[in-house]
Amino acid sequence: MSSGLSEKRAMQPIPARLVATMKAKSMSPAAPILVRVFKQESELEVWKRDTSGRFALLKTYPMCRWSGQLGPKTREGDRQAPEGFYHVTARMLNPRSEYYLAFNLGYPNKLEAALGYTGDALMIHGACSSSGCYAMTDDGVAEIYAVGREALRGGQTTFQVQAYPFRMTPENMAKHRNDPNYAFWTNLKQGYDAFEVTRRQPKVSYCGGQYVFNAEFEGGEPSDPLAACPPNNAAADPALVARSQADQRTIDTLLAGGVSPTAHAYTDGGMHPSFRKLLEQNGAKSLARSTSKTSVPISRPEAALADPHMVPQTQ
Repeated sequence: MSSGLSEKRAMQPIPARLVATMKAKSMSPAAPILVRVFKQESELEVWKRDTSGRFALLKTYPMCRWSGQLGPKTREGDRQAPEGFYHVTARMLNPRSEYYLAFNLGYPNKLEAALGYTGDALMIHGACSSSGCYAMTDDGVAEIYAVGREALRGGQTTFQVQAYPFRMTPENMAKHRNDPNYAFWTNLKQGYDAFEVTRRQPKVSYCGGQYVFNAEFEGGEPSDPLAACPPNNAAADPALVARSQADQRTIDTLLAGGVSPTAHAYTDGGMHPSFRKLLEQNGAKSLARSTSKTSVPISRPEAALADPHMVPQTQ
């Protein structure tokens, strides 16, 4: 790809309609952002800090393709899209991606590297093909890329990406109670809840072989993610404690009432239902440039289905 074309793609402005949405929600194009990804729902959310100092949802994008199954990525070649907490810098934006535009998630993060997980170049990118990444279509990633670029230009040194197997509701947690990844997902839910309750980006630390959120450790940040956590001087957030306890009571009630835990139903990845309809109507070639001009509902009951038509490509 020519450098001129790459530059043109990378410098596309934020669409005027989205700037208007920001204005209506008391946000500026330069304000910090936060991204959340949900595999099962095949959705990506872009949140932006408004004038209150808290984050509010800017837009939800349908995801065209992700590969693997629910659960973390642990090794090179497993085709798993990662789950966890990542931080994207300006240097991780890739204007010359063969998948239109992309940004690197930074997998493996410090915790994953300490656990011996392997793999690299895990991206959110354009097109509609994945072997471990999150594919948003060219139009979708162009919009997300522009919003992220302007936030980083505005002074945000990194923006956080939170990648989840599903929306961390009590109902979903109960359904997946018997999954071997349940303990890991319970840890992710702590960060999910921290953001849901406060609408502020959680501070992420690593110790005890897991993520720790909004901690203030004696002696500073732990250097060894696998060592026991130092004493934490941060006071517990009463609202967060109340939410966690209420969710656990709901999970227990659902399980006692006969909700059957289920295993992950896909054979390989998923696709948002809106793109499956396009696939059926127009064929696979139409999907890479399919536009994501409109938002989708914040949550959907449908699980994204595996797509046997998509041919995996090297990221």
